[in-house]
This record gives sequence, structure tokens and C-alpha cells, in this order.
Amino acid sequence: MTTFEREPGQLFIGGQWREAADGARTEVVDPSRGTVVTTVAEAGPADVDAAVRAAREAYDDGAWSGLSGRERGRVLHRVARLIRENADELAALESLDVGKPISLCGAVDVTNAANDYEYFANLAQSQDGALRDTPMNALAYTRREPLGVVAAITPFNFPLILAGSKLGPALAAGNTVVHKPADETPLSALYMARLLQEAGVPDGVVNVVTGSGPVAGEALLRHRGVDKVAFTGSTAIGRHVASVAGEALKPVTMELGGNAAHIVFEDADLEKAVGAVIKGFVFNTGQFCMGGPRLLVARSVYPTLLGILAEAVPGVPIGDPRDPATVIGPMAAEKHLKKVEEYVALARKEGARIVCGGERLDLDGGYYYKPTVIADLSNDSRVIQEEIFGPVLTVQPFDDEDEAVALANSTPYGLASGVQTSHLARAHRVADRLQAGIVWINDWAMLDPAVPFGGVKDSGYGREYGPEALAGYTKVKSVVVSLD
Repeated sequence: MTTFEREPGQLFIGGQWREAADGARTEVVDPSRGTVVTTVAEAGPADVDAAVRAAREAYDDGAWSGLSGRERGRVLHRVARLIRENADELAALESLDVGKPISLCGAVDVTNAANDYEYFANLAQSQDGALRDTPMNALAYTRREPLGVVAAITPFNFPLILAGSKLGPALAAGNTVVHKPADETPLSALYMARLLQEAGVPDGVVNVVTGSGPVAGEALLRHRGVDKVAFTGSTAIGRHVASVAGEALKPVTMELGGNAAHIVFEDADLEKAVGAVIKGFVFNTGQFCMGGPRLLVARSVYPTLLGILAEAVPGVPIGDPRDPATVIGPMAAEKHLKKVEEYVALARKEGARIVCGGERLDLDGGYYYKPTVIADLSNDSRVIQEEIFGPVLTVQPFDDEDEAVALANSTPYGLASGVQTSHLARAHRVADRLQAGIVWINDWAMLDPAVPFGGVKDSGYGREYGPEALAGYTKVKSVVVSLD
């Protein structure tokens, strides 16, 4: 029995399940078939206000913020254990909701979500202050304290992982949370509300409000009872979030869009490089901000690599996400599919060569698009400069290291990048010059909760994961005691 059969998609506020104040509900669609699978409550401003008030009351009563880091860590360890114990149902929900292949949901999404909570459970007791040596006749020290109520706003592409990357450090630091998942993909957030409660997180510490961004998201963003905003989403919406938060002087963590360059030098192991390149643009049907949709190839191996891609990419299994053999599932919603079609049509209009793909896949009424490789576009093309967010790879040649770096840094984004080379000095030299928050060498998307992740330029600021994330959910207080 699935979670939406047990719980009729209600809001989770103050430890209780409830309908939206006005009774509104919204549909959840299976993107592999284009059919409605359930409905969930659609929160309005009154519901968001109730959730923030519940979070504030829970924070003020100290039932969570007053615990020691070690005690909070014990609860978060139980959360990680419950995620693993319920892995099959969580994977099925994520696959149904987002269209992800079921095998990847288990191996990637569920596993990483459990790892997130486990990592921050271990880090919860590490919020040590510091004794500061001063010339004053005084004892001076610092304390790390939670910020208060955190608004966590997460996108449609990795609902489970990106919720854990925010709730994990926020809870470890002693904050309370109001989580607003993407309106297209709310199911795992509702399931996790139950697991968090079962693990021993006190009522009101985590609240989940499902609904639209323009209504529920906006109300949460503007609520004066929110002390910090943690947002993952597009750069355009991120600018709005930062502007509104800035008016109230609220701290914000922003993980925004990406359009990463993947550089293949002539000395790279091409067999390994091709595997990393394909993974970098077809994983999650290309719907991930840290994807590598721009391939830059040394001119001497450019024709060879294009030929390998032309043969290999059409062979990547695409189809029903419930089939364990599937690697590429559907787009998460029809509007995302149409956006990809528009960019490929633009590429054709500009005279690009479609090496493979370039069209929908008609299957079960779902939102499928064949993985597509595009060559012969100028660097100023919108298809190269903008974030497509689908299974599309553009390929450009370069003549030397300087040109490769210049092309890689030529877009407004700076989230991730990659280098394929067997030359150790070149790997470090190029990594140093790339404008990105993370650089992968000879692979793609190697992530761990211990490694901070975030962007520069239009890809945002602040970091998720690592001790840096935990610090982002705390404030520093200085205490100075006179010894006179």
C-alpha cells in the first residue's frame, strides 16, 4: 500500500495531518503515462502561517533546540535507519512522482538521503565555540546557536535528496523547519514527515506544506516568522527569492541553475571519458543542475569522440521507469518536455548538426525525449549559453588549454565542471582556473555529504553538505566575561 493510500495527501503541521484551510487540492501526475495518480492538499497563506507558527512554538519551547547536539544526533540516526528500512517504498514513490528509473531511485536517491541524515547526525555534536585570546582582562569565547525557523523550498528533480540536504543540517543545528516541496513532486516529502515523527522528532519541528510556488512558496518566503531560507531551483526564481529575503535581511542558501562544461583533452582515456560524458547528461533525464550538458573536446579527438557518442548514446536504455533495466525515464512534466523541444528546434534553425536523438519517444503517453547530441553551434548560441535541463548535449572543439578554459567559463553559470585528462599537473592547473563550485576529474557527479556543494556566479551562493552547510544554519554569539 502506497503512502497516498494511507494518508490522503494532507498538510503536516504541528505534528498533525490536516486539509488546507480552503479545502483546495492539486493533482499529482505520473510522468511516464501522463495520468493522475492522486491529489494532495494545496496550501494557501493561512496554512503557511499555521505551519510557521507551529515551527516557532516548537523552537521556542526548546524541545528540540534545547537538546544537546548528541541527543539530536541520536534522533537523526534513527531517521537514517528508517529511510533504509523503508527504501523500497521511498524508491517506488520517487520513481512514480518524478519518473526516475526505479533502480536509480534506490541506489542514488534513497541511499544518498539516508547518508545525508547520517552525516549530519554525526556532525550535530561538533558545533563547538572557540576561546579567543585578547589583551583584555576578560574571558572571551564564541557560541554557535541555531537560527530559528528555516524555510526549506525544494525543486522537482531530486525531492528526497534535496530535502535531506536542507533538513539534515537545519535539524542538526537545532532549528525547526517548514518544508515546501515542488508542487509536481510532493509525495516523498509527505512520506518523510511520517518517518521523522516516527524517529522522535518532536511535533512542530518539521512541517510540510504542499502547494504552488506562487502561492504557498511566496507566502513562506515573505513570512516574518521565518529566520532563514534554503532554496534550490532556477536562477530566475532564485533572484526573486534573494530579493525578498534581502528586504527582511534574512540569510539565504541558494543552489541555483547550472550549465556545466565537461572538458576532454587529447590525452584522456576516451573509453572512460565517454562513460562519464553520457552519465553527465542523461542521468535523471538531464534534469539536474550539476549535469554536464556542454562537452568541450580537443580538436584532435573531436571527430573520434563524436563518432563514439553517435553509436553509444542511442543504445542507452530509455523507457518505463519501473523496469530495472531502464536508465533514462521520462521528463518530470510535460512543460519540461516542451522546453527541451523548443531548444532543439532552435538548434536546428541555427544550422546545428543533430548527431543523434532530437525527437520525442512515443511511449505510453509519457513525457519521453530521446537523448540528443548536437554539434556545430557557435558559442554564443542560446542552446549553449542557457540551461536546457533535459537530455541534450552540445559538443564544441577547442585548440588549446586556454581556449578550453575560456569556453568553459563563458556562460553565466558556475555550479559544476569536469576535466578528462591523464596529465596530473594539467588536471590541477585547469581545475584552479575553472569558475565553478565543484570540479570533477576523470568522472562526473561524485558526491558525498562530507564534500560541500554549491555555485558561483548565477549558480548561487552558500554551500550544502560538509561542515560548511551546518555553519550556514547557525549564528555566532560572542560572550565576554570581565575578570576584573
